[in-house]
Amino acid sequence: MQKKIAGLFNSAKGSSLVKNGFWGIAGSIGRSIFLSLFYIIVGRIYAVDEFSKYLIASTLYQAIVVFSSMGLGHWFIREVITVADKSLFIKQFLKMQIILGLLFFLLSISLAFVLYDEVDIRVLSVIFSFNIIFDNIINCIKNVNVAEYAQKRTSKIIVLESFLSFSLAILLYIYPFSIYLLVSFLVLIRFATLNIFLKTGLKDIDIKSFLSVPVSFEYFKSIIKRNWPFIIIGSASMIYWRSATIIVSKTLPLENVAFYENSFKLFSLAQLIPVMFGVTIFPKFVEYFRANKIQELKTLYKKVFWLYVVYSMLGFTFIYSFASTLIPFIFGEKYLGTAHFTVEMFATFLLFPTAFLQAQLLVALNKEKLDMWFNVCSVLLNTTLCFVGIYYFKSLTVVNTSIFISFLIFHLLQDRVLIKSKISSLADLLWYIGLSVVLITAFVALHDIVHEVVAFLLFWAFIVSITAFIWKKKPSMFKL
Repeated sequence: MQKKIAGLFNSAKGSSLVKNGFWGIAGSIGRSIFLSLFYIIVGRIYAVDEFSKYLIASTLYQAIVVFSSMGLGHWFIREVITVADKSLFIKQFLKMQIILGLLFFLLSISLAFVLYDEVDIRVLSVIFSFNIIFDNIINCIKNVNVAEYAQKRTSKIIVLESFLSFSLAILLYIYPFSIYLLVSFLVLIRFATLNIFLKTGLKDIDIKSFLSVPVSFEYFKSIIKRNWPFIIIGSASMIYWRSATIIVSKTLPLENVAFYENSFKLFSLAQLIPVMFGVTIFPKFVEYFRANKIQELKTLYKKVFWLYVVYSMLGFTFIYSFASTLIPFIFGEKYLGTAHFTVEMFATFLLFPTAFLQAQLLVALNKEKLDMWFNVCSVLLNTTLCFVGIYYFKSLTVVNTSIFISFLIFHLLQDRVLIKSKISSLADLLWYIGLSVVLITAFVALHDIVHEVVAFLLFWAFIVSITAFIWKKKPSMFKL
């Protein structure tokens, strides 16, 4: 057993995929820890209504910023691997992102004034909107690092930025100041981060002359025309979640915005590992597909898929068991109502990691248009169910249920395409659904019989035992 463990460790240690994934995950976890602490402190300092207005302004900015890059990150990563003049290609992409950032900066401000009458929300939205320009440039550099398997560069910088934000929260805790100053300081921190990225993130590329690089309107239009599905794919996920915040802010009492965002904050933390590893594994999917190594592609996909299944169950069972204790401890007693809604939201987490992985795979297979339409259907279904449900039942439960149903349909649509493409099979899908339903049903039943801590420990003792048995019989299944 020790030799198997050592062999697995050495194999992983020498893998560029694992190294790159490690830095991507490590950076994101470090960043999320500091930003989560920042979020918690800010939520505790300001009143619920004031905090909710801050969240609404932040949501508007986040919803616009995903459109501002036109969703071209995946396209860029896919193309930069094979392009002849990499330096020119990167400069052109950088210039396009700056132009788009300026246009969407103006759009963000306009949208805030159209949707909301509250002065606080409008002012905060204007301040936040400056980040759109900065984010477009930063995301360009991040994509270069992903394509070059150099996420270590990105990780160091984003952790530093999040630490500065956390330091700002500590200052707020010691010496409280207005929400306007808080947001202004956050934008200044983002500007400082941008300058660090420009100096270190593209250290092998001379970017001083990027403004003089020709990017004609016709070239710009041709890129968008050929890759417009990426606009939908790149923005759909954020719109999916951010639109729910806007719907809640317009249809339910303001405190529900904070309840929803608190739940989503925990959901976002839980999704970090599958998202970052999924982004890291995407170039490998592309590499296998372009080399026509379909069997290797299928093997890698199935290994990561079941790893994600286990992780999704871990996230759901943990929240199901400990949300009522965890939420008041983290956010304070004034957010006690968040616990019930967090459990509801985490039902979707049973689907999210594998759905994200399958979306990455579809894009690698050049099926981004299908993935785009699946995203569109999911967003429209979620929005429709939200509005219809809230019309009859004024509850945040409607929003969480709508999210779950639309995600389930999204997942099944992906499964159908992968089955038709011979990457997966109907037996694989039925096995996944059946096993998930049986295990989660058993866990919920066990939770009703014994203490929540005992239920959680017994369930995972069983899962670990089964995993150890499989590992002993077939250790190759665990090698990436």
